[in-house]
Amino acid sequence: MSTQTDAALIANLGGPTKVAEMLGLPKSGGAQRVQNWLYRGIPSAIKVKRPDLFMQQALVLPQQPTTQES
Repeated sequence: MSTQTDAALIANLGGPTKVAEMLGLPKSGGAQRVQNWLYRGIPSAIKVKRPDLFMQQALVLPQQPTTQES
């Protein structure tokens, strides 16, 4: 994922403060840490630890096209 995609993901989840709360980060500095991810990208270790938040697209498998027989 690119940093633009990560920034959009953080925005869609409610912004840095909300994401920090979801991750259980300390109130002091937690939102700032997530804010930094807008520019640096979300660390891979965080994505792997919380795939329910950060890897939803990877969890959705594309459907195979169906073929119709005549």
